[in-house]
Amino acid sequence: MQVYHLDLQELPLFRDVSAAEVDKFINATGAVIKRVCKGMRILEAYEENDNIGVMVEGEAQVLAEDRFGNESVSHSLERGALLGSTSAIMPQIPYDMAIEALTDVLVLWIPYKALLTAGPKLGRTHGLVMKNLLEAFCRKNVLMMQKIKILSQKTLRERLILYLLYKEQRQGKKRLHVPGRVQLAKELECNRSALTREISVMQGEGLLLVGDDWMELDAAKVAEMG
Repeated sequence: MQVYHLDLQELPLFRDVSAAEVDKFINATGAVIKRVCKGMRILEAYEENDNIGVMVEGEAQVLAEDRFGNESVSHSLERGALLGSTSAIMPQIPYDMAIEALTDVLVLWIPYKALLTAGPKLGRTHGLVMKNLLEAFCRKNVLMMQKIKILSQKTLRERLILYLLYKEQRQGKKRLHVPGRVQLAKELECNRSALTREISVMQGEGLLLVGDDWMELDAAKVAEMG
C-alpha cells in the first residue's frame, strides 16, 4: 500500500522525524500498512505476534478476556495509538487482550526485531523513534490509570464527566469526538439505558451539549460541582 498520503510523520511515534526519514525507516525495518475492516479482530487474545502496531486511521477497542472467556472493554484506540507491543516484546507472557476494529482501520506494523537492529542504518532517526516509543509506553500506562480512576467514581455522572475531561486533555479541544452509546456504555461499564438517561438529564441541566458523535461539557458548570 502506498503511504505517502497518510501523513505518517504526524504520528506521535514519528515526532521530530521528517516524511523522508519516515520513508527510510519503513524501508529499513520492513514495516507494512494493513487494512482491517470494521468489526474484525486486529489481534486475538493469546495470538503470537512479532510486530508493534501503530494506528494510522480509524478507531479500535481493547477487549480484556477473563479465564472464563468473557470479554470487557478495557479502553479505546485512536490514530497514533500503539497495539501489539506487549506480545511482540514479551512473547513469553500470555497476553489476554484482543483488539477489535470499531471502524475500518489502517495499522502500521513494525517488526520488533528489525526495529532493534535498524540503528546503524537509520542513525538519528532510530534514536528519535525509540525515544518516542518509550514516551508512548508511558502514555499507555497513563491511560490505564485513567481508566481505573474513571471506574472508581461513585456515580455514573462522575464517571462520564471524568471520561470527557480526560478526552479533552488528549484531543486538545472542548467539542469531543465520542463513540456511540453502546460503545460508550461498554467503556464506562454501565447500562446503556442508564447512560442515555443520565446524558439526557445533564443536557437538561445545561451541563452537557450533545451531537450525533460529539459531546461538550460546560466548563463553568463542571467547576461549580467542586
